[in-house]
Amino acid sequence: MATHRLTAQQARRIALRAQLLDARRPVDLVHLVEDLTFLSVDPTSAVAPAVDLIAWSRLGGEYWQGAVDDAIADRMLFQLRGTVRSMSDLPLYLEQMGRWPQNETLRQWLADNAGFEREVLELIEAQGPVLAKDVPDTARVPYTWGAEGWSSRRSVAEMLEALNMQGKLAIVGRKGRQRLWDLAERVYPLVEPIPLEQALRERVERRLAAEGIARRRAQGRAGDGVYWVDLPGEMVQVEGVEGEWRVDPELLERAGDEFEPRTALLSPFDAMAADRPRLLDLFDYEYLLEMYKPKGKRRWGYFALPILHGERFVGKLDAKADRTEGVLNVIAVHEDLPFDGATMDAVHAEIEQLASWLGLGRVDYARNA
Repeated sequence: MATHRLTAQQARRIALRAQLLDARRPVDLVHLVEDLTFLSVDPTSAVAPAVDLIAWSRLGGEYWQGAVDDAIADRMLFQLRGTVRSMSDLPLYLEQMGRWPQNETLRQWLADNAGFEREVLELIEAQGPVLAKDVPDTARVPYTWGAEGWSSRRSVAEMLEALNMQGKLAIVGRKGRQRLWDLAERVYPLVEPIPLEQALRERVERRLAAEGIARRRAQGRAGDGVYWVDLPGEMVQVEGVEGEWRVDPELLERAGDEFEPRTALLSPFDAMAADRPRLLDLFDYEYLLEMYKPKGKRRWGYFALPILHGERFVGKLDAKADRTEGVLNVIAVHEDLPFDGATMDAVHAEIEQLASWLGLGRVDYARNA
């Protein structure tokens, strides 16, 4: 296989095009999820929940908060272990669901709690969609993975997650911040599963198309059921970057096309920000989500948003939405290099758009922002 050579600029453009972060906006939410293959789920909402912020950064003002939950309720999307995916992709996961889990410890815990599983399914069959708090904990063996003394309610949460991964339960919406669980047979369409080997091959091909460019061997994503995957695609060398990369063939053909840039604020859980080594290699951009660090050890803030301007990541936005007061508080705009006037104007305009989308009446900048 011949090795292609790319400039660093071409590699960056391929990555941004694949993640729909150029000037051309996606058509709608479902097509967006299909193209990206998934949206990450995390309830942290210092600014907005991950699924909403990821979708807004691509769709802009056409996207309304909660649209992902609406699409799940309408059976257009489904949630699987920390990800939201298109319902059209369900056949790619059904056989994997039937074989889950591979972990022997978890498999044994489920076997020990077969009666608990049966009672959960019978309850939901009789009552319809339920919240986790409404499920009695009848676990014969409590779930204590990783730490002693955890609340036994962890057994309920883990059983619901396990039944979701096995394709027996589906998430059908939310009540506040709590998920509603129903029998998968009442939610998922009757479709034929794609054989696992073929499904895995198609999934890694689509993953590469969604990332554009990546290292040949990559870590599995939430819901994949695998720790490492070998990506297909064309072999490339990137100017100034060591090692072998793989590029989606269609995007490689467009490497020389004109690129239409824009400014964007990304969720810390955005797939574009998830591969920290790739960000450093291709964009010379250092990023770390610091919400798990003690306050005094944070460099950029609790929930700093990566700032994309044109073809480069240029800084981090430390902000917090105060919904009671109707204010987006900008604690700091961290500039990796000093912004010129045009960059500052574009970043501030995007911050104003963010506040407007959140329904907040004004933006308050701290003195050092």
